[in-house]
Amino acid sequence: MNADELSKRLWHFAARVAKTVDKLPDTRVGRHVAGQLVRCGTSAPPNYDEGCAAESRADFIHKLSVALKELRETRGWLYFVTLYGLLPAGRVAPDLDECDQLKRIIGQSVATASGGSDRKRSQRPPADSIRNSQ
Repeated sequence: MNADELSKRLWHFAARVAKTVDKLPDTRVGRHVAGQLVRCGTSAPPNYDEGCAAESRADFIHKLSVALKELRETRGWLYFVTLYGLLPAGRVAPDLDECDQLKRIIGQSVATASGGSDRKRSQRPPADSIRNSQ
């Protein structure tokens, strides 16, 4: 996958997250989660795109690390949506899966650019375990 393809995939993911946000209930918790999720869920693509135009390797690593951080936060909020029961697990599972895939791709890019090994993977359960626990 080249940089343009990954950028498009990230933007499509952001649009999916935005659609998920629009499905959240209009409750106090729903509104809070919606605000958090719309911010982190739509911030990875512009950070990735900025990284692709980085002025240095360090700038590239920093921007992609920010994109990765935002994907981790997005994953956490998506997990909370199912855990709290704001939306059915089946509705959120594809978003969780795509988020996990994007995290692995960006994480590997950061590790490669840093010249280091993979960083420790998230301890959160995979999307399949959420779907099966509901």
